[in-house]
Amino acid sequence: MPTTRRSVLSSAAAGAAFLGYARLAGAQTAPVAETYRNEIAGYGPLAPDPNGILDLPAGFAYRVVSQFGETMSDGLEVPYKADGMGCIPLGGSRVALIRNHELKPSDVNYGPGGMARRLSTRIDARRAYDVAADGHALPGGTTTLIYDMAKQTLVSQHLSLTGTAVNCAGGVTPWGSWLSCEETTVKAGGGRSKDHGYVFEVPARSKGLVQATPLKAMGRFQHEAACVDPRTGVVYMTEDSFAGPGLFYRFLPNALGELHKGGKLQALGFRDAPGGVSTANQGQVVWRQGDWKEVVWIDLDGVESPDDDLRLRGAKAGAATFARGEGIHFGAGEMYFTCTSGGAARHGQIMRYVPSASEGKPGERDAPGRLQLFVESVDDKVLDYGDNLTVAPWGHLIVCEDRYSDTKRNHIRGVTPEGKVYTIARNVFRENAELAGVCFSPDGSTLFVNIYWPGVTLAITGPWRSRAA
Repeated sequence: MPTTRRSVLSSAAAGAAFLGYARLAGAQTAPVAETYRNEIAGYGPLAPDPNGILDLPAGFAYRVVSQFGETMSDGLEVPYKADGMGCIPLGGSRVALIRNHELKPSDVNYGPGGMARRLSTRIDARRAYDVAADGHALPGGTTTLIYDMAKQTLVSQHLSLTGTAVNCAGGVTPWGSWLSCEETTVKAGGGRSKDHGYVFEVPARSKGLVQATPLKAMGRFQHEAACVDPRTGVVYMTEDSFAGPGLFYRFLPNALGELHKGGKLQALGFRDAPGGVSTANQGQVVWRQGDWKEVVWIDLDGVESPDDDLRLRGAKAGAATFARGEGIHFGAGEMYFTCTSGGAARHGQIMRYVPSASEGKPGERDAPGRLQLFVESVDDKVLDYGDNLTVAPWGHLIVCEDRYSDTKRNHIRGVTPEGKVYTIARNVFRENAELAGVCFSPDGSTLFVNIYWPGVTLAITGPWRSRAA
């Protein structure tokens, strides 16, 4: 049965956390034995959350920053389905959290206009990418939250991108913006006026709704996430195709920091497999955890892909394929991305890519970039369906799980530089939705994360660096 806003609010009202209070993990309830086996110890056993939202180790706390249905500073409502998110410093103690809302065109009652779209007249449809036949902007897009780190309080929140569809994940740019990615290739028709499947850029300092302009040179496909190498400005993107394995892409911009000026889109292949190969180890094991492969980059044409065949043409040209490429984040000279259903056991993989010293230049032929199968999960109690991820300031990965199950709870997992996995948190909210949008504040003190459905943003604090070794 569909969950209504009223029923969720009623359930949440019993917990003080949904009134915006902090919850001190372990302060009210003694830790209990962790029932899920981990490869290594983390921050300690998870203590049951009396508010029924997020179990954390002793010494950690969360605060509810924002939740679905709240009235924002612009008079609109916080949309549902909080997904990918990035944290961008604004100077002083303030940061901008730019948050995706993965709303389909049919999710008309869950968007910023609220139930029955009663507030939609407040939205400037001229700034929307796509407007339905009835004149309303499509509900997908982003909201921007201004958060004061010193006071640990929300300053404001507003709608920042609208008229898009299925905004899943994205990535922060070095020049202070968020790339919001559409995880759909739905075409015009059925009440839609435009094709979808693009990336949109949202500057963090924008005070309101930005003009939604698709970055078409970055390709039309089921985008998942993006990250930017701050040294080169090259953008890397994952693909979460529902129809079959996707590709791993890079975009070489014509002008650093000006993606709207176009560039070249390419797909990754393995130097030792010029005919293309699956990386999933399903049916045929092509590599094992810890293995490295030298890569080549294959030029793609027709990147606006009206027939939604970009991944098929890329694979035919020799690109490697990946099982549901999802979260991606750039760390210290290297990046990591997840393949949610990859691996022989289909519990997920994490890849590590180290760019060439001459990335995107002729010299990379002699010293190519390298891709490693960093982690392949063989036990769903250790890591299952890793999705959004970030690199902590001390080098560990922080990974959100995305398994929809009546029996398996979703967790936040940590991964050491040696590929060892430990548990950080467990979603115990009754819907057991995926955890998403994980990102650290610039000072590393606070981990922000979303509970996807119905849509809650949390700020987690605690002794993070005690697990830095």
